Amino acid sequence: MAPSDMADPPDLRTQVVAASIRLFSENGYESTTVDQIAAAAGVSRRTLFRQFRSKEDMIFGDHEALLAQVAERLAGDDDGDGGADPWSTVCDAAEIVFVHFHTTRDLAVRRLHVVQKVSALRERELVTTTRYQRLFEDYLRARLPGESPVRLIGFAAAVTAAHNYLLRAMIRGEADATLARLRTELTRIRLALGAGSWESSSPQVIGTAPQAITVVTYPLGAGADDVAEAVRRHLGASTSGCDRPGAGTMDGDVD
Repeated sequence: MAPSDMADPPDLRTQVVAASIRLFSENGYESTTVDQIAAAAGVSRRTLFRQFRSKEDMIFGDHEALLAQVAERLAGDDDGDGGADPWSTVCDAAEIVFVHFHTTRDLAVRRLHVVQKVSALRERELVTTTRYQRLFEDYLRARLPGESPVRLIGFAAAVTAAHNYLLRAMIRGEADATLARLRTELTRIRLALGAGSWESSSPQVIGTAPQAITVVTYPLGAGADDVAEAVRRHLGASTSGCDRPGAGTMDGDVD
């Protein structure tokens, strides 16, 4: 067996992702062949097809490794003593993805340019995003079985949306799209949804105080700051003049 057939899967994925993105950028997605990618990555065609089913798999190959890391982070909490805050664990898992693309930003920039030109790749990117969100949802359901499914799904969706917004901003080179900013926004999401601590979300504590549901509408395409500001204004209006247990506020300004 040739040495290239013995490549370690994580290293192989990195090689293939980098090679495929470079070739797609230079030659176009449709014009680039699997044989060209294999040659550029330094692996055999047979090795390539053992790990990837299509060119789409190749350009998003690092996401598979990231999904595994996220799942491992979430599973690590399940293996512990049960004392970890599940809401925080989801935020920590989201940071794994952001940090990865921050450290490989040049590659992410080139991939973004390729993806924007190919509708099939844009659709695949959306499917990949959904997989992260589903991991968060499944984990929260398992860890907080007494919690409202709507609240769990809403939290997972909000974390995913805020992460993706700042991830794209970071890839575009916006100076304030940092890990610290992501942590700030995820904290605000937790406060807005009342997910500040695991203990306060237990069925016994929730049942001791009336709960409020806040519905906020905002334009499609609104950024994380716009959504946060809309929530803050709505909460401020709904609680004006009232001391209602269970209600909260969220500062929509960005530090």
